[in-house]
Amino acid sequence: MHFAFSAQQEDLRLTVRALLDQDGGPHVPAPPPAPAPLGHDPELWRRLGAEIGAAGLTVPEEHGGSGATLVESCLVAEELGRRLVPSPFVGGTALAVEALLTAGDSAAAGRLLPGIAAADRLVALAWAEPENWWQDTGFATTARLDAGTWRLDGRKSFVLDGARADAFLVVATAPDGPALFEVAAEPAAVLPHPAVDPTRPMCALELSAAPAAPIGPAGPVLARCRDAAAVLLAAECVGAADRWLGEIVGYVQTRVQFGRPIGSFQAIKHRLADLYVAVESARSLSYAASWAAGTRDERGSAWAAMAKSLCCETYQDVAAEGIQLHGGLGITWEHEAHLHLKRAHGAAHLFGTPRSHRRRLEALHHRIAGP
Repeated sequence: MHFAFSAQQEDLRLTVRALLDQDGGPHVPAPPPAPAPLGHDPELWRRLGAEIGAAGLTVPEEHGGSGATLVESCLVAEELGRRLVPSPFVGGTALAVEALLTAGDSAAAGRLLPGIAAADRLVALAWAEPENWWQDTGFATTARLDAGTWRLDGRKSFVLDGARADAFLVVATAPDGPALFEVAAEPAAVLPHPAVDPTRPMCALELSAAPAAPIGPAGPVLARCRDAAAVLLAAECVGAADRWLGEIVGYVQTRVQFGRPIGSFQAIKHRLADLYVAVESARSLSYAASWAAGTRDERGSAWAAMAKSLCCETYQDVAAEGIQLHGGLGITWEHEAHLHLKRAHGAAHLFGTPRSHRRRLEALHHRIAGP
């Protein structure tokens, strides 16, 4: 057996890393934090999405993409996480592609996928609602057929990259059950949505008799998007935790207390060693989950749930330790420490908390094992 990335996959990782190490940040905001008008650097996204081809990684070749898998997408997500890059890669690109491919609507795929692959357009998935966070049923947003046109009414929350999306994939309750609809950006009212993480822009979506095009049943789409989001966010967290831990190790070798660097104290060494083991364990699980989800292995959902739970909690631990070991510097706006704490907290809650994914893992285990 050969457990390693291919030469092409390593080239992709190194190319993305070289670009982001040069221009990716993290860009620490001065108080008060003010995100960029677009929520991301458009020139950096053009180079990443169009020149490197990150936007079209999982888009089939017939629609202008590379025809790769979630493994390659997770490699890009890991590198984006290393630099806390505000980017529409996960929300406006990768999840939209997974939703469209799973839905199997060739007309919708033909309309949307070429623009996504070329990094010319963003398509945001509108799933969660104020009282229904990433569940499979019970959506308050409704779809009705009016004189031959489907119209949607309701409100969506936590729409990643929705403020600059060209179209939305909206989950709504239809007469035959939850379904996925395409809604153009113009008739939808995009509202600001406060977020704890300033590096991940999101919005709320208000729909009032918005015309929509049906794409298909939502069940399979949501199941796939949950797994894809879990492994992508897990990869992001691993990348961020890995680099941030390296920054912490470097800092404790220069911060002097009691006449010696604090990194020389045994207690600090033990804490950092434990974090190193945790990050490496999370990395292994992230890679396994990306492979399982990318190949649609029967264990994919279980591994995605495990990865989302462990990787997010590991990053939270690293972020919290970084705040403490940086001392007073760690609580200033001018340092990146607070961005890691906010990114870790936000990632842990997106598309299900670690606790909810552990409950899902338990349900999956019982389903496979039987009574």
